[in-house]
Amino acid sequence: MIIVIFEPEKTGDLTQLTGFFLNFDFPERRMTPTAYRPFLILGFCLLCAPVFAQDTEKEAIKRVVMQETESYLGVDFETWSGCWLPVPYAYWSFSDKSGTQFIDGWNTIQKTFETYFQSQKPSRSKLTYTWQEIRVYNNGAYVRFREHADDGIRVEETDQIRVLEKKDGKWKVVCMSAVVKDDEG
Repeated sequence: MIIVIFEPEKTGDLTQLTGFFLNFDFPERRMTPTAYRPFLILGFCLLCAPVFAQDTEKEAIKRVVMQETESYLGVDFETWSGCWLPVPYAYWSFSDKSGTQFIDGWNTIQKTFETYFQSQKPSRSKLTYTWQEIRVYNNGAYVRFREHADDGIRVEETDQIRVLEKKDGKWKVVCMSAVVKDDEG
């Protein structure tokens, strides 16, 4: 082991660093190159763990977003509402050619959709998702994606945004926004 110690040394107006080399050689404790391997592997794993964890979080977020949409179209109130965090700052909005609707607060969202879930028939739409952006910030996430819904009669594309929060280890939707793309683009 070599230790380098630098000490300032004043000479006139200049300060110089003088180095002293101390060499401690313990041949019986010297590590062979293969002995370093476990430390290199451990270091690599520690550096890569956040990347793998981030990918796992993103997959969990995608599952919640897809479950929220599919249970809505499948008219499954229990599953749909379970995807939402029931908070007063929850927000839902939808825009198409006919205009924009928005609902503020979980209680209002829930009451507004009671009629839909009681009267609507499940959709047979086949859904595909194009994930454009997923950002995870501690216990929050921003998701932007395009949804393609084809029920065999009509095809609809929507650009959507979700904001999710992680509560008790589970991702839940707190904000949903969807804009239907018109035929011109």
